[in-house]
Amino acid sequence: MNEAEFDKFANEYYALHAAGITVSGEGPEYFAEYKIMDIAREYEQHFPLGNSPVKILDFGAGIGGSIPYVRKHFASAQLTCLDLSRRSLEIAEKRFPSLAEYVHFDGSRIPFPSEHFDIAYAMCVFHHIDHAEHVSLLQELRRVIRPGGSLFIFEHNPYNPLTVRVVNNCPFDENARLIRGAGMKRQLLAAGFANAKIRYRIFFPHILRALRSLEMVLAWLPLGGQYYVLARK
Repeated sequence: MNEAEFDKFANEYYALHAAGITVSGEGPEYFAEYKIMDIAREYEQHFPLGNSPVKILDFGAGIGGSIPYVRKHFASAQLTCLDLSRRSLEIAEKRFPSLAEYVHFDGSRIPFPSEHFDIAYAMCVFHHIDHAEHVSLLQELRRVIRPGGSLFIFEHNPYNPLTVRVVNNCPFDENARLIRGAGMKRQLLAAGFANAKIRYRIFFPHILRALRSLEMVLAWLPLGGQYYVLARK
C-alpha cells in the first residue's frame, strides 16, 4: 500500500476499524492498549522501568491509537510516531498534540541515527507491505535500535478463521497479505536480530473476558487472533 492509499482511509480509519472488530465485543482502544501492556511487561523483565526516559518508535503509527497507552504505561517515554501517510500523522497530532514527535517516513530510510531507540514496535503494519520488502525494512528498524533494544512486530494470525474474516471484510485491508508467525520470525532472524520469540494473543472475546487471565498460558498456541514476535538486537 502506498501513501495515497493510506491517506484515502485516514479520515475514516477509526470508524472502519471499530466496525470491523464489533464481533470481538471490544473497541480499537482495547486492542491498542493490550499491545502496549505486552511491550511494557516484556521490556520490564530486562530493563526495570524507572525515571530514565525510554525512547520508543511507533513504526506505522497511523492516527496515533497507541499514544495514550504509551503515556499510561511508559510515563517517561520519548515517543516518535512514524508513518508513510502525512494525513494520518496530521490527524494523530491533532488528537494528541505534544504527546509525541510526528515524523514522515519515505518508505525506505528511517530519518534517525543508528542506535537511537530503546524500543520499536509495529502494530499490524507489515501485512500491508510487500513481503519482498520486509527484510530490508526490518534491517532498517534494527539499525535505529540500540544494542540490547527490542523490536515488537504485532500481526493478525492467518490461522484464526475469525481474524481472516475480519481482514477480508475490512476496506483498508483489501490489499493485505497476512503473515504466519513462523514466517515473521524467520524474516527477523534474516534481518540480523537474535532471540526472536512468538507469542499468540487474543483468544477470548469480551463475552469470555473472565478467561483472559489464561492468555499468557496459551501464548504458545497458534490459534489466537493476533500474535507478536519479539526480537532483540
